[in-house]
Amino acid sequence: MTSIFEVSPRCRELQKKLIDFVENDCLPAEEIYESQVGTGANRWTSVPPIMEDLKAKAKSLGLWNLFLPKSYPEGPGLTNLEYATLCEITGRCPRVAPEALNCSAPDTGNMEVFAKYGTPEQKQKYLVPLMNGEIRSAFAMTEIAVSSSDATNIETRIERVGDNYIINGHKWWISGAGDPRCKVYLVMGKSDPGNKSKYRQQSIVIVPADTPGIEVVRPMMVFGYDDAPEGHCEVKFTNVKVPVSNIVLGEGRGFEVIQGRLGPGRIHHCMRAIGMAERALDTMIARVTDPSRRTFGKVLASHGTVAADVGKMRIEINAGRLMVLAAADKIDKLDAKGALRDIAMAKVMVPQMLQRVIDLAIQAHGAAGLSQDFPLARFAAGARVLRIADGPDEVHVQQLAKFELLRGDEIRAKDKAIKDRRTQIRDNGSKL
Repeated sequence: MTSIFEVSPRCRELQKKLIDFVENDCLPAEEIYESQVGTGANRWTSVPPIMEDLKAKAKSLGLWNLFLPKSYPEGPGLTNLEYATLCEITGRCPRVAPEALNCSAPDTGNMEVFAKYGTPEQKQKYLVPLMNGEIRSAFAMTEIAVSSSDATNIETRIERVGDNYIINGHKWWISGAGDPRCKVYLVMGKSDPGNKSKYRQQSIVIVPADTPGIEVVRPMMVFGYDDAPEGHCEVKFTNVKVPVSNIVLGEGRGFEVIQGRLGPGRIHHCMRAIGMAERALDTMIARVTDPSRRTFGKVLASHGTVAADVGKMRIEINAGRLMVLAAADKIDKLDAKGALRDIAMAKVMVPQMLQRVIDLAIQAHGAAGLSQDFPLARFAAGARVLRIADGPDEVHVQQLAKFELLRGDEIRAKDKAIKDRRTQIRDNGSKL
């Protein structure tokens, strides 16, 4: 894998190991994993045994917890840019490879919250087992009754009563809540709804998954997929009580926490999306160059429209990769807040690119592209989700427009300076 961005020799070595692991272990395990998920209620009570085998091998190869940036002592010492090149490789096998490396959402984001904001006690109780791959977690923000793309709408209440918080709320699309290994929730709600600042009303609290009052109502379906055993669940919190020591960072600082969490998380999704797009293109190329598959007397690739699609896909994938790497590099240099524009651009462009690439690959496969015989249908569902998850396209575009329009005064001032200078040159007999 080549890039205009420099990575360390150690990262290049990890790339080689990871490519081998994904190609020779994860991809062959996909079908086995799905068969082991089971049927009916069993899909939510057990974990495919092959995943534990893969996790053990990934640990032995040093391919473990690669996501946590080098600024964290708990991490492997990689930059966000370096991780981007590795995350893309796992995106070729999104159902299996990220979890095998302990680099899958929502755990990566939650681990970063604990690493960045957690107290020593919180880290010991939750971060350590999460990083060991012993437990899983969920992040409970999105709600069923309000438009959660504007997180200030969140209605879940977090009320302090003595030395405890009492939580009441109705969430949904809570990824990871269906997993039998899920042992902890990070729950966002309003602790100070009367605060004059709408960004200081929210807090995030740690809620053990076995706390009384938590009801996992149902897994939500994504174009017919339930993503068991992880799931994206509807969850009710009714008079859920946790000690005040379970607050993350402090009361009223929920937005600060989610901004620190979502920036890296958004770019991780984009990194994997590049890998998914590459695999979709590979799948299409294998199909259209197969000499046994012909239409109107010609191999599919001999048709001009098919060949043109392949060329367009390559252009879009490469452009998306450069945007993702640029955003990761900016995070390394300026942190996630300083890279907001680059993250937003990648978050809008890359999932849309992925959708187009997958759609063209499906079209080239005909009816087979819609079936379980190829990964394209599941990829299509996942790609569509990315245009809504972690903020819909419209929110990011609006944010980008806001940044750009702030440059209006500066641009007009430059234009005026150019015009004034032009007049000065003319008045001087066209001499500089």
